[in-house]
Amino acid sequence: MTSRLLSIFSPVLALMLALTSCSKNDNTVDANGVSKKPFVNPHKPGTYEHFTAEPSYPKSYSIYKNSELYSQTHSGNSHIILDTAKQRAMLMNGEQVVMDYPISSGRRSHPTPKGRFVILEKIVDKSSNRYGRIYDAEGNVVNSDGDAFTDTIPEGGKFVGAPMKYWMRLTWDGVGHHIGPIPSSRNAVSHGCIRGYHKAMPDVYAKVKTGTSVTIQ
Repeated sequence: MTSRLLSIFSPVLALMLALTSCSKNDNTVDANGVSKKPFVNPHKPGTYEHFTAEPSYPKSYSIYKNSELYSQTHSGNSHIILDTAKQRAMLMNGEQVVMDYPISSGRRSHPTPKGRFVILEKIVDKSSNRYGRIYDAEGNVVNSDGDAFTDTIPEGGKFVGAPMKYWMRLTWDGVGHHIGPIPSSRNAVSHGCIRGYHKAMPDVYAKVKTGTSVTIQ
């Protein structure tokens, strides 16, 4: 009788042991029990939902652009949203996202103001009259983040304002949206302006006008 029971339950016991062994050697979780299974984006490729669902979003240099919607967007139906929490900006057509691109807003000591603004001025090729590099008389950089209003310029030296191409002024005291360096850390590092990624800004600039609404949140 005993041998008969063993013959019946042996396959079951073997299966249970195999399952137990597999669970102990499961390579889909790490030492902390976090899944190591490859991420599968559930959204359709090319959609904005797919773009924002990627693990690297928002802290990447990736740009989303709906080419069909972009062709339908113009200065009469566009507006811009600048999201300082995500460090991303969105060119909008009504409620639809046309483009989504990286930005860098003001550092803690020079915070970017929040609220509703309009573009007051557009200049393709502009340089800062306050922030930039300070050179000595021999042409050496003595201050790479100089303030022409407060920092000393050596005798015979000069101040060269930082380039701010595709400038879109938002306040008369100097805050605007323009091309500028975007740090790999994806932190807010500017003097108050909202820097935009150089690969996106010409396309954004082309779709807005003086008077276009800009929301900073």
